[in-house]
Amino acid sequence: MITVRNRCELLAALNVPAAEATESVAFVPTMGALHDGHLSLVRHAVETGSLVVTSIFVNPLQFGPNEDLAAYPRTEASDAALLKTAGCDILYLPTVDDVYPTGFATNVTASAELSACLCGATRDAGHFDGVTTVVARLFGLVQPNSAWFGEKDWQQLQVIRQMASDIFPRIEIRPCATVRDSDGLALSSRNARLSDTDRKAAVAIPHSLGFARQLARAGAQPTEIERAAKSALGEAGFSVDYLEIRDSLTLELLTHLNEETLATARVFVAARIGQTRLIDNSALIGPNPQLEEALAPQTSMASTARAAVTG
Repeated sequence: MITVRNRCELLAALNVPAAEATESVAFVPTMGALHDGHLSLVRHAVETGSLVVTSIFVNPLQFGPNEDLAAYPRTEASDAALLKTAGCDILYLPTVDDVYPTGFATNVTASAELSACLCGATRDAGHFDGVTTVVARLFGLVQPNSAWFGEKDWQQLQVIRQMASDIFPRIEIRPCATVRDSDGLALSSRNARLSDTDRKAAVAIPHSLGFARQLARAGAQPTEIERAAKSALGEAGFSVDYLEIRDSLTLELLTHLNEETLATARVFVAARIGQTRLIDNSALIGPNPQLEEALAPQTSMASTARAAVTG
């Protein structure tokens, strides 16, 4: 694996004979503090036979003044070791000045329809504009044929898909399923900030998705499902930013479930415990093996959720 730290080194690495012989470039943009969710993206990209480039860059544009830029974990040495084992070819570790050099003045505005809800409504203003700006900038530097993103950040995935379709139509956006711990909690760099007590309580997040799926199968409507799942999260000690059922592609809020809307319905959650904000999502119907396996041993929260619906 080659490690590069600026645009000139990246360009040189992409133009060595071995790289030029590779027909395509696969790109995995990250903010570091890597876990198996990130590494699964790299492994999937490696399987395509492409030259795999992974970036680690904590993007200041997507953090608001009240958010955790300074506290975001930075684990460069261990990240590099993990990427080498996963088969990454080029690790790009740019500085802020390399990504946004003096005189940089172009911002890429995220789709208003996709970015105004969910995290766009509950995080500081400009979050998704920061995401689209940095991803567009990195796409321009790396010039990939494909780019790989996890489905845990589903709204971000849709925002990036739209941006790529509009500006980089030749780049294929490749989503990969959320990777979960054995108890169902979605892997996230922020999980490392949970205390032992909060980590045990955090299983309420995937449980809320499981309960939503159960209730949908039982014929409950969005208002009932959302109320039940929020109640269960509150009992577990969470402060809920949102728990909503929306269309998977348009992110339009769904107020009624029928055969047509269920086909694309997705439940989204963001909630805080201690100082940590966690997000997750799942299709409301259809298979989700990792989630179902983790939720097989039902907890007392199930009765709480059902009571919230029937009460």
